[in-house]
Amino acid sequence: MLMHNPPHPGEVIRELCLEPLGLSVTDTAKALGVSRKTLSAILNQRAGISPEMAVRLSIAFDTTAESWLNQQIQYDLWNAEQHRKDLQVKRLVNSESLEVT
Repeated sequence: MLMHNPPHPGEVIRELCLEPLGLSVTDTAKALGVSRKTLSAILNQRAGISPEMAVRLSIAFDTTAESWLNQQIQYDLWNAEQHRKDLQVKRLVNSESLEVT
């Protein structure tokens, strides 16, 4: 089930990780072992969470990599669904062929 307009993971990182801990982007990037530019792109919703970044975040914030990837998937899927009607796709099967007997 899709969440209604889920937040970008960068927003979650900023609001639930950096701000409560009083962390700067520079210090957090250094702790994660990435460039400030890389982290800034995620925080400003110009980039998504990669599997490697998910692992880095899980180590740094004592979470699971899966939780970060799930947030990214939910965000991406919700945004893709907003453009469903614009997609030029032809149905290849009918609903009756999918029934289990």
